[in-house]
Amino acid sequence: MGCGTSKVMPEPPKDCYLDFVKTVVRGRTRGCGEEGPVKPGSKAVVCGQSEVGCPDGVRRVRVAKYRAKFDPKVTARYDIKALIGRGSFSRVVRVEHRATRQPFAIKMIETRAKEGKEVCESELNVLRRVSHRNIIQLIEVFETQNRVYMVMELATGGELFDRIIAKGSFTERDATRVLQMVLDGIRYLHSLGITHRDLKPENLLYYHPGSDSKILVTDFGLANSGNKGGDWSMRTTCGTPEYIAPEILLRKPYTNAVDMWALGVISYILLSGTMPFEDENRTRLYRMILKCKYSYVGEPWSNVSNLAKDFIDRLLTTDPSERMAAMQALKHPWIVTMAASSSMKNLHRSISQNLMRRTSSRCQSSKSAQSTKSSRSSKSRRLREKEILEFNLRYPHHGDL
Repeated sequence: MGCGTSKVMPEPPKDCYLDFVKTVVRGRTRGCGEEGPVKPGSKAVVCGQSEVGCPDGVRRVRVAKYRAKFDPKVTARYDIKALIGRGSFSRVVRVEHRATRQPFAIKMIETRAKEGKEVCESELNVLRRVSHRNIIQLIEVFETQNRVYMVMELATGGELFDRIIAKGSFTERDATRVLQMVLDGIRYLHSLGITHRDLKPENLLYYHPGSDSKILVTDFGLANSGNKGGDWSMRTTCGTPEYIAPEILLRKPYTNAVDMWALGVISYILLSGTMPFEDENRTRLYRMILKCKYSYVGEPWSNVSNLAKDFIDRLLTTDPSERMAAMQALKHPWIVTMAASSSMKNLHRSISQNLMRRTSSRCQSSKSAQSTKSSRSSKSRRLREKEILEFNLRYPHHGDL
């Protein structure tokens, strides 16, 4: 949601002991070079350049450039149509199956680098095991010495909040129907011992533009599927800052309850268009999360039911043992009763205004940050790199148990 959202390691509050393991910079299709599906008519931003509106000749050159990088085994079966996203170690292209003309997405991951190989293995370990209507489906995999090509479903319906802004109405009933689909997908993942670890609105996509479209949980680059010893606890500090659970910040062993915390954050945004925890200063942000400091002040909270607030409160609790599990959340009275309700207040105006206001603010902040960064001297950059190195030496790597 907004500009610049990415999987980053948290900056440590001075009173918290954080564990920097690695920085994973990936994202979605629209905005600041992120990767993911493109909805019809939208712009696919690639390094600040839009594919939409480019001269046909330029677009053909770009497509030909990426087609040439693909293994002949892949291009023999799939016709490369367009580059729709790129990450640190990957490229995502829209393709058509040559025989059926059915559209798919192919994620090409460079596995030459250790980090790229880790991300690839993480996603494949999950996607090869799952089959659920609300989880992005892996179709097939092509592997070469230095690259892996993952053929997946192509979600063309856009992101969750893009759809909400475009709608003329959004009620608690609509919210519970969205959450039912997401919760069912997460319940399924957790039943397999899989923890997503990066649940956020950008990773919830509509399968197609129609009003009856299902929602897909996507992007398993940070997912964990346990280990051979059957220990499901984790230690790696990872995720997107605003959605990170308190136990991760405290560097405690954690479980799949971190996904439920993230769903509490998503539910809060879904009903208001605002974040429960937000601050440009990471130290202050993490302190807010650790204190679980949020409120139901401002629009449209006065029109939101107490049951909805109770649902959020039972997810945004600092004690993971008291947090609702996915199955409990599916049986919560708000989810059960509101999904069947017919008359509800329309929250659309407040939600969409808050979402657009936040998106505009984040984009401006991102541009300002990029401008400041580009104006730094090489000496300043070297000092900053030294500080990061010293911090990493002070807080050594700490992998998943």
